[in-house]
Amino acid sequence: MNDMQQLALEEAALKTLADTVMDRLKTVKAEMQEALTTGGVGKVDATLPDGTKVAVISRTDSKPAAVVVDGEAFLAWVRANSPHNVVTRLVTEVRPAYATALMAEMTAAGTAEVSDKETGVVDAVPGVEIRATRSTTHSVRPTKDGRDLIAEAWRTGALGHLNLPQITAEGGSPSPTNGELSARLARLEERDRLLSAMEAAGVDNWQGMDLVPELLAQNEEA
Repeated sequence: MNDMQQLALEEAALKTLADTVMDRLKTVKAEMQEALTTGGVGKVDATLPDGTKVAVISRTDSKPAAVVVDGEAFLAWVRANSPHNVVTRLVTEVRPAYATALMAEMTAAGTAEVSDKETGVVDAVPGVEIRATRSTTHSVRPTKDGRDLIAEAWRTGALGHLNLPQITAEGGSPSPTNGELSARLARLEERDRLLSAMEAAGVDNWQGMDLVPELLAQNEEA
């Protein structure tokens, strides 16, 4: 395999991994948002099985703000109440800076109304409503060493209880993740140490050793 072919395979593999992870992330994020909203929870810690905190999930609620919903009505009101803030180019529009200031004032007041600073008269501003400008969502903020701790937990198989995505061949079974392989290797190494200790203690002189070849043959046939 030449360098270009290796790069092509690596990119294809990474693209497949990224797509698989993103699909699962979208599902989990939606479920997390539903849980936060339904439970009325604003913040929850993400902890490893041993209790180590690795991230904080924080809900971000929708914030209402003033938005122009009828441009012509808003323009007509500004033209009547503050004509110097109306400019005419190819089209007639409210000066952006003035519109921004008005939106900020109405957002702070929580109502589509402004008061005259000299007379104190409150005037409703047509064409403007107080609406949610963004959907409710949440953020994930890892702790200082959270990313490294999560990576290590993944490597050692400590996240095996989670429904993390795996790449599968169509109609096939999931391939073991790096974490699962590491966990299996750790178990095999532990078993090897145990058997080596037993052998050193003379277990190979046990009378049942004569049955070992037969048992191994049966396992191979199975």
